[in-house]
Amino acid sequence: MNSRISELLGTKYPIIQGGMAWVAEYHLAAAVSNAGGLGLIGAASAPPEIVREQIRKAKELTDRPFGVNVMLLNPNAEEVAQIVIEEGVKVVTTGAGSPAKFIEAWKAAGVVVIPVVASVAMAKMMERAGADAVVAEGMESGGHIGAQTTMTLVPQVADAVSIPVIAAGGIADGRGIAASFMLGAEGVQMGTRFIVAEESIVHDNYKERVIKAKDIDSEVTGSSTGHPIRVLRNKMSREYLKMEKDGASFEELEQLTLGSLRKAVMDGDVVNGSLMAGQSAGMVKKRQTCQEIIEELVAEADRLLAR
Repeated sequence: MNSRISELLGTKYPIIQGGMAWVAEYHLAAAVSNAGGLGLIGAASAPPEIVREQIRKAKELTDRPFGVNVMLLNPNAEEVAQIVIEEGVKVVTTGAGSPAKFIEAWKAAGVVVIPVVASVAMAKMMERAGADAVVAEGMESGGHIGAQTTMTLVPQVADAVSIPVIAAGGIADGRGIAASFMLGAEGVQMGTRFIVAEESIVHDNYKERVIKAKDIDSEVTGSSTGHPIRVLRNKMSREYLKMEKDGASFEELEQLTLGSLRKAVMDGDVVNGSLMAGQSAGMVKKRQTCQEIIEELVAEADRLLAR
């Protein structure tokens, strides 16, 4: 399982936990890092000082490398980018745009920079901008998604850039890791599998919905707005899709989903909350510690890769 990614990150395994908003906080990030992967704190739209506090609390729980996912659409992205430097964070992943304006400062501070990309063009642009690696994320993933599948995106990105590629989207077991390596990736990023980790603060109701999900239980909302999001089906997603079909405005749709992710994660509202999860939810069958998850993933991937 050693690769350029594990060497770059300073981790035992080339497995990254996704920077999921509300889900990826310091307990989960530290547990993943302690288990040999790379844990991420999802900055999302959190106030900068909350992100600083999360980083400091993660340091109390682990002495291993962990990272921060910076959402570039966040109005506070510039402050968060500076906090990453001030707090000595080892790795940054980015989403929702180009981090080009921050890369020089991050690299000067010794931060490993890994943008999430959904196309070959974006991957090449990030390589030119100085990124150390890229996450090629397929539309099977949960939350905000692109248009390409992991199966087709990863090999094309791997062929197009010389920096290492991390596969994401639809990966939940050792088979997915082995397949990602066969496609040209040198690491994987996984979100949905870690939602149900024992160290995850996600409400039990949400975890149970993921565990009980079937292969057809995820759907994509927001296609009409240009910001498609994959979630598990519930009353809220059905209502959203009906409003989209009826031509509702962006503002009306935004009003429907206001605070819905927090409702799901913190309050356990699986009826009106936004249950972001990837198509791999149907493969997630049990709760485990992060240590158990990663050991199982690695053992299965090793067996398959050895063949």
